[in-house]
Amino acid sequence: MSSFESFYQQYPCSYNSPLNCDRPFQTAQQIKGAKFCLECGFPATLPQEAEIKGNQGTYQIASFIGVRGLGRLYSGVKLKDKQPVIIKEYLLPNRCFNESETQKRKETFKRVGGVSLADSRIQNFRLVETKEAIADEKGERCYLITQGIESSQSLAKYLIEKGAMTSSDVREVLNQGLQTLQFLHTQKLRFPSNQIQMGITHGNISLDSTLIKLEKNQKFSIYFSDLAIWENLFIPPIITQPAPARPEQDLESLGLLAFSLWVGQTTNYLSNQPLDPRDNQQWPDTDSHLKQFIYRLLGLESTFENAEAARKALLELPKEDNGKSSVRSPGSQEIKKPLPMPLILLGILALLLLSGGILYWLLGKKTGSTNQYIQWSRLVRNFSEVPNVPSGRFTYTGEKDSTWSYVLTQPVDNSRLRDLLTTPKLDATATFNYESVLSSNLNNPIKSIEEVQTSKKDFAITSLVENITDKLAKKTFAYDGLLVFVAFNKRDSNLANALGGQINLEQLRQIYTGKITNWQQINPKLPNLPVKPFAPTEPEAVSKFQEIVLKNAPQDEALFTAKVTKLDTTKTQNLIRSETLQGRSTGIISFGIISKTSNQCTGYPLAIADDKRSAIQPLFQRRDRRSINPSDDLCQHDDYYVDVTTFQSYPLGYPIFVVYPKDSTRLPGGSTFAQMLTTRQGQCLLSKVGLVALQPMPDDINSYACKSVP
Repeated sequence: MSSFESFYQQYPCSYNSPLNCDRPFQTAQQIKGAKFCLECGFPATLPQEAEIKGNQGTYQIASFIGVRGLGRLYSGVKLKDKQPVIIKEYLLPNRCFNESETQKRKETFKRVGGVSLADSRIQNFRLVETKEAIADEKGERCYLITQGIESSQSLAKYLIEKGAMTSSDVREVLNQGLQTLQFLHTQKLRFPSNQIQMGITHGNISLDSTLIKLEKNQKFSIYFSDLAIWENLFIPPIITQPAPARPEQDLESLGLLAFSLWVGQTTNYLSNQPLDPRDNQQWPDTDSHLKQFIYRLLGLESTFENAEAARKALLELPKEDNGKSSVRSPGSQEIKKPLPMPLILLGILALLLLSGGILYWLLGKKTGSTNQYIQWSRLVRNFSEVPNVPSGRFTYTGEKDSTWSYVLTQPVDNSRLRDLLTTPKLDATATFNYESVLSSNLNNPIKSIEEVQTSKKDFAITSLVENITDKLAKKTFAYDGLLVFVAFNKRDSNLANALGGQINLEQLRQIYTGKITNWQQINPKLPNLPVKPFAPTEPEAVSKFQEIVLKNAPQDEALFTAKVTKLDTTKTQNLIRSETLQGRSTGIISFGIISKTSNQCTGYPLAIADDKRSAIQPLFQRRDRRSINPSDDLCQHDDYYVDVTTFQSYPLGYPIFVVYPKDSTRLPGGSTFAQMLTTRQGQCLLSKVGLVALQPMPDDINSYACKSVP
């Protein structure tokens, strides 16, 4: 199948991938009732509380989750019984499908969207349960209603967050996967049209379509979703349609999935090419029997007759042998004669060199999945390659105590960010000078926008764009966010540890409106300490906190103003440190922008949960590629970082924009500056001063200068 980036080319998306682009979601958030992306016209995401009517009930959207395969995912509820569901929205955009194609695919989707056992038995074969397939009769959307699997994630996301699986875990994935395939391939199954069929091929097994649910004692369950029989209906006709899948292809796909999980990645980062299981050097060296088994699944050696035979062979495999002597790559020959001594010495030397190469590969093998760096690779490389830079002196602005005002002062590559961005393209005569402004109303810091509207400044940088007029354009160039922190030290009784390293938005709302005044009101097991809420002094940060946590409710904002002490983030951290050094337990809680709160170890940044999903911790421990926890030593600053992929779902994250006039008679200083910031060089520089890049970047970026990123 073609890559998703080649789909929907009829829509002029800035990222060349309308389905994965965030603009349709932003449009839906900013314009009530918007049905199409303002930039390219692609169908916008569904708004919160939108209702979808089906034959079995009405379903209400709770929140947008993200994209999986050829559809967009939402959490929702069935209104009648309030049962949670996952809604997958498929699109038939009118620029890609004509009316006849759309109607035909809708009818087929309603007939085949979901399978169940023909005899109506309820058995858990780890196939995501489909509730109902719905086609929007008048629009260009279809919906698959499925049962939500609590605390599940795709294996693609698991691989990014956790890294490679052990061989024993890979064996368990294969065991569960083959059991599910045995069920799919051999049972009598019923489609929504009541048509009964003996067995079905999945046809779409991948890291994206396979979910993992982590359970206690490090156990897990694997669930298959997104069967090709309905998923492929939404491939645009201009794309070559995949041939009907065969059962043996399911085995091959499962083998490739197992190989990727064991290796810990799907792409060779150095060559940017997919890993090839035929290359013996790309395999782990811990379980020769498992390696031989996966060879057979992949069809590289004698194949299995069916899923049942494969599972039987898997269960009969000897335990892992921690060695490679008994496994040969396909086509290799066994050596029977002893080697002469010179050849033996050469062999030892070659083995040492190979071991070094394998060690280098193992250290780098967690660098990501197939699509991780696609967006990065498509960016303009550096400032010097940005075209059509206008000549002139441009003055731009932002709030005095904003994130942007702060990061401009930060050192990067033996200079200050402000100096690097004043004349970003040395061979052009454009200069960009920053002059901050101070709003008279600290609770409504939008002075910078007014400066642009009245032509006093050429453009502005801000995260507060809710009230801009249609005469202004905005472009996202990075993300910022708030980290909530509490006292942290190495004693077992510290508050971060007692909270389990997390807190939810409702608890924050009650703390910052004075409804929770003692930590034991959250949980009787917490220390008997008064809650001491602090807020930072940056108006922009406070405004975003009130927007996200307090929902801009006037009464809550009034309580926040009355009951919360505002103190510079560094001073709050010093206060925590002082109380800790004096041996006192402290109930201080505060929040601040990422650039001021991530590189310190006095306050522990809590993972944040909302009422729809589990807690998200965007700070990751670099060595093990996992989110931090209260047992980590946060004073090792170089050991953790903001994970870009995880941050996209972080409840307290938000974009930062360049805001500029749409007036074509004015020089395009703002749009040009935004282009600069979204080059590889710009994204690299921004990540070094504490902002979050728009896309994942290769790990080694921070190991060399950003001035000429390749």
